[in-house]
Amino acid sequence: MQIESRGDRIFNIINYTILILVTIIVMYPLVFVLSASFSDPQTVLRGEMLLWPKGVNLNSYVKIFQNKDIISGFTNTLVYTSLGTFINLAMTILAAYPLSRKDFVGRNAIMAMLVFTMFFSGGLIPTYLLIKNLGMLNTLWVMIIPNAVSIWNIIIMRTFFQQSIPGELQEAATIDGCSNIKILTRIILPLSMPIIAVTILFYAVGHWNAFFNALLYLSDKDKFPLQLILREILIQGQTNDMVKMSTESAIKQQREVEGIKYAVLVVANIPVLALYPFLQRYFVKGVMIGAIKG
Repeated sequence: MQIESRGDRIFNIINYTILILVTIIVMYPLVFVLSASFSDPQTVLRGEMLLWPKGVNLNSYVKIFQNKDIISGFTNTLVYTSLGTFINLAMTILAAYPLSRKDFVGRNAIMAMLVFTMFFSGGLIPTYLLIKNLGMLNTLWVMIIPNAVSIWNIIIMRTFFQQSIPGELQEAATIDGCSNIKILTRIILPLSMPIIAVTILFYAVGHWNAFFNALLYLSDKDKFPLQLILREILIQGQTNDMVKMSTESAIKQQREVEGIKYAVLVVANIPVLALYPFLQRYFVKGVMIGAIKG
């Protein structure tokens, strides 16, 4: 058994202290918002609730799920995220695999052109005119096609294919008569679950949080994603639509609006938080890749 030196003990104490402080700083806002969404809004406004719920109240969630705009936005975002992530992942894999092959002629030139687009773009107005000429304004595809692939993710996945999957394995498969499609589907992809899981999470979170394209290109409210609906609620103060203005006092209205704001934040983040545990084991595996040689 290895005995820790005095310096190691001091380092571990400092390290654990910093990690605990960072964890508290990161977790407190999340726990506070969750607790506030279940608490009596009056206790939140008064500052009486610090961490745990006080005066459990579910009226905010009832009003949210009675609001047709939030339900419509939630449904639209699920569609945009699932379909968009599938297209993103397919295009990223189909671009990264050939670029990772040493026998692919012209891969360096293609890679240079792809990297060029990371630093230079046509600009907002030319992009808008292009999308308008393609007939994608106010359609489902305007939320998916313009961001169909990330060059950064292509580079990451290409590097993973090159460094983590032996070239000899692909050569042996070629000798056995496997085509490139079979090599990709039967060898490369099963061995690449860590990077695929990370890519799925990056793309899914990006689609789930996206609102700028919707703000520019969508005009029908029934096509708005959830984030754009939440923007109207949180920034433009349209929570009054969910509060009965004619029968309730101004103070009670303010309390209900405060509760609705916290509740919609929780509803917006639950799907992404629920996705992470299913991908966590691949994150751990991805960290360990390359740690053992031999």
